Amino acid sequence: MKTAGFRSSFGKEGKRRKAAMHLIPNLFTTGNLFCGVFAILAVFNANYMEAAIAILVAMIFDVLDGKSARLTNSTSQFGLEYDSLSDVVSFGVAPGLLIYSWALSGQGTFGVAVMFAYVAMGAVRLARFNSTVTQSDGKYFTGLAIPAAAGVVASLVVFDHNLLRMAGDVRAIVVLIMTLALSFLMVSTIKYRSFKELKFKGHRQITYLVWGILTLMMVAAWPAVMLFVIFAGYALMGPVEKVFWLAAPAAGKKGLGKVESPPVESNS
Repeated sequence: MKTAGFRSSFGKEGKRRKAAMHLIPNLFTTGNLFCGVFAILAVFNANYMEAAIAILVAMIFDVLDGKSARLTNSTSQFGLEYDSLSDVVSFGVAPGLLIYSWALSGQGTFGVAVMFAYVAMGAVRLARFNSTVTQSDGKYFTGLAIPAAAGVVASLVVFDHNLLRMAGDVRAIVVLIMTLALSFLMVSTIKYRSFKELKFKGHRQITYLVWGILTLMMVAAWPAVMLFVIFAGYALMGPVEKVFWLAAPAAGKKGLGKVESPPVESNS
């Protein structure tokens, strides 16, 4: 009887622990959603810096959500859907409203259309990711991830507030081009590195640690500049790599074509 009672209590404890493990990632997702809603409210009050910072904080919660789910082995279909819905709010609707209110409100219906294109393409990107997540190899993302696109938007707002101070007309043109480019990249088939293949073992561990420390130092020294450089650099990484891999075979064939054939001796 005592053994049966011990097993029963142990089983209940295990179930409670498993439920707690599933709760942790969802709490991070809730933090992500809260930041997205806070960013929307900040946009309504014209507090664009607060909105941008809230979007960046939402990205931290989004990373912690995925990491904690993998570490605790508590991934679930509910968590995937909840995370996607939160991402639509934090990285789709909130940046879209920020784009419109901060730079495109003077463009009338065209500004609304551009803003909607960003939100719609972000939602399509999330839907495509959810439908192909089981088929992905994990090393690459197809299309620019919506949090990365939101990071470009938010970091540009921070960069402009602290350093650039763009004029209204210039800001509208820059944001218009950037928004259309981000919308295209999100639904494109361009491959982006997920960096999940990095192995923190052996001598590479020291190399990654050094680069990580240097990056943190630069972000701490020039946060407004470095955040935009990091996010914009990642957004451009996919197209640059694609162009490189398309041009490399052509350059190789061109080089082979220039190799001269050995002279043939004449008998005359």
